[in-house]
Amino acid sequence: MNRFVIAEPQNCTGCNTCMSACSEAHKAVGLQSLPRLTVMRDAASSAPLLCRHCEEAPCANVCPVQAIKHQDNAIMLNESLCIGCKLCVIACPFGAITPSGSTPVAAPNSYPRFSQADAYAREARTALDNSDLDPMLAWAVGVRQVAVKCDLCSFLPTGPACVNACPNQTLFLVDERAIAQSGAAKRLAMLEALYDTNLFGLESTEQHTERK
Repeated sequence: MNRFVIAEPQNCTGCNTCMSACSEAHKAVGLQSLPRLTVMRDAASSAPLLCRHCEEAPCANVCPVQAIKHQDNAIMLNESLCIGCKLCVIACPFGAITPSGSTPVAAPNSYPRFSQADAYAREARTALDNSDLDPMLAWAVGVRQVAVKCDLCSFLPTGPACVNACPNQTLFLVDERAIAQSGAAKRLAMLEALYDTNLFGLESTEQHTERK
């Protein structure tokens, strides 16, 4: 099975610590600093939304350059290969992929041959107030956008930064070991409940010891 991070909404306080930790961790290794998760809120609760690393990942199926692949029990995106077509953003059923980009350091503010076009672009940006646009529609001159999604902080030996940074232990990394541990805990709890109710006439550990 693929690994993924899941949240317990009842523990989330909407502090955005997970988003900050995600941003800083990726920025430190030269990747896009946009957080790979978004804290969603309604009137009663909040919870982080992030990639589920689907077994049959639709984002990987539509990528024309194979920038998204199944690797190390996860769905990994190579930002260097991404061409910014946004097909994966459309295909993702959870809305967990977001286009992001930054202006190249050496990019000039304008090009002499296209000064009039630059002027039109500046006017358009002012009229549209680009900061309020959805990332799918946002654009800027000199910016190459690439897809950004959760990579489980594969470059960190300690695992996902969001999981480690959450002050309320809202986020958990789910893998085969975690599922096995959870299953064992549930089976133990069920057995203890059966002993407590004596549904099948079973003896508890204490009763068995006393009888001996």
